[in-house]
Amino acid sequence: MAPTLAIVGATGAVGTVMIDIINARPQVPWGEIRLVASARSAGKKITVRGEERTVVELAPEAFDGVDIAMFDVPDEISQRWAPVAVEHGAVAVDNSGAFRMDPEVPLVVPEVNAAGASVRPKGIISNPNCTTLSMMAALGALHHEFGLTELVVASYQAASGAGQEGVDRLYAELAAVAGKDVGVRGGDVAEALAAAGLPADSPFPAPLALNVVPWAGSLKEDGWASEELKVRNESRKILGIPDLKVSATCVRVPVVTTHALAVHAAFSQPVTAEAARTVFDAQPSIVLQDDPAAGQWPTPAGVVGADATYVGRIRQALDFPDTLDFFVCGDNLRKGAALNTYEIAEALARP
Repeated sequence: MAPTLAIVGATGAVGTVMIDIINARPQVPWGEIRLVASARSAGKKITVRGEERTVVELAPEAFDGVDIAMFDVPDEISQRWAPVAVEHGAVAVDNSGAFRMDPEVPLVVPEVNAAGASVRPKGIISNPNCTTLSMMAALGALHHEFGLTELVVASYQAASGAGQEGVDRLYAELAAVAGKDVGVRGGDVAEALAAAGLPADSPFPAPLALNVVPWAGSLKEDGWASEELKVRNESRKILGIPDLKVSATCVRVPVVTTHALAVHAAFSQPVTAEAARTVFDAQPSIVLQDDPAAGQWPTPAGVVGADATYVGRIRQALDFPDTLDFFVCGDNLRKGAALNTYEIAEALARP
């Protein structure tokens, strides 16, 4: 009998993308697709695979008969309800940060460490942070060939990484500065936002319109941001390199969707830009866009909505042996969250 899939958080931003992905698939392995959300969203009607389905309230009985439950909810909701799904016989595939660093929960990117999904003592599989995930297909492929030893990353993260609140704030800020003579003097962007009546309370610690903000997440020890530590710790776990040297700087940019990363990666084996292009070109989930002479390289605007990771600006580092520099773009709502979670679930459903 075909397995039953539950989508927990089905009416949220990523849950909606999950449904779009399922609707776009030529075939799916599911017998039933159950939509689960908060009491506020229960009763809503959503069309999935041509059939109108009713959203049910998140409760223990919502997991009766479920084989695989995909979660896209805040950490505290996942912490409470993913174990409940497991108790009811489901495998929980969680997109929150609740379980990522739990040693008994695999952190999986199917292109990199798919086998890890089969070892799940708690019945839970975790999906990485969207920033880490945006570069994992590329790094995993290179590590397999050349042995990754060091990683320095600067991320340029879209407003949607801060949720719908971040997107709404960016649009409001852009409307406030549009057509105004701002961005010329220090402080005038902030003045324009205040003059437009925008509240001081914002998901960003500084104006994002006409600006970049070198901060994402919460403050951790020694001045690190939580997003930067996620890049370090999650990269080590996914790639299976516990002593990997990693340093990250996370920057929020005035882009709605799609994260970009400038990657500086060192390897234990000799590597060239041409060899890296060959490796990338062989990966079905990577699109190589690397012709600077023709003005071809990845940009967030050109990648948004795509399933693939886009890679370009590939160079052999001039002053660092066995080291590559390259630029990566990945849709943080699609591959960075919904698609990777769904690909894990779909892999579990295969006989």
